[in-house]
Amino acid sequence: MKPLNILMNIPNAGFHNSIYRGKDITDLFYDGTLSKQIAAETFDDIFIGDYIIGKNSNRKYLVADINYRLHTGDTECTTPHILMIPEKVMGTSYMNDSSTSTGAYAESKMRKENLEGFRQTIRNDFYNSHILNHREYFQDAVTDNYASSGNWYDSDIELMNEFMVYGSLIYSPARTNAINSHVETIDSTQLAIFKMRADLIIGFDNTARTGYWLRDVANNMGFAAIGINGLPNAFYSSDWYGVRPAFLVY
Repeated sequence: MKPLNILMNIPNAGFHNSIYRGKDITDLFYDGTLSKQIAAETFDDIFIGDYIIGKNSNRKYLVADINYRLHTGDTECTTPHILMIPEKVMGTSYMNDSSTSTGAYAESKMRKENLEGFRQTIRNDFYNSHILNHREYFQDAVTDNYASSGNWYDSDIELMNEFMVYGSLIYSPARTNAINSHVETIDSTQLAIFKMRADLIIGFDNTARTGYWLRDVANNMGFAAIGINGLPNAFYSSDWYGVRPAFLVY
């Protein structure tokens, strides 16, 4: 059997996605080392749970998956990347002014306006040029409590969905009598970090447990969410709730 220190140098995304380490790799990001390793797809110094401290906000961001969206999109994503999430909820906001999910996530006030302050914090921490813009498929209409339409959108920093967190749909309903249930997404598998550390699904704000929004339509009035007690949940769109977005770094 090979010693662990030799195994830890296997240069590919698959292996590095299978190890939870939790090491501070901040300096390696800001001196350019990580970007070179990502571009080469060796990911030598990057493992799940490793973290980068934001240059301006001092927030901790966790490596949650590697090459999660590679080769997806109506315009193919060909850039190697790591998917990152904040360790803690970044703050609170609401999905829409009133308790409606009309327009689904794509047309929500959350995506169009309320996320922008959180996006700017992340862009400032990672020097905007390191945030990967790519194509994502979002639901954009709701009929009779179901997402009824979806399209491709330019994307950089967005809320997670139920698949990314739990690996399955829970509160987001799918039509069982329709060929196209309109819950399809390129984010259709659980993030590596939550497979290995389910405790990290729970949101925290400083030291207190808190929940946060997901982007899945739950019904005509609200969206899916992570509950404060670990249970999947759903809330009215006008409720103030935690924000914990995901983004790609290259």
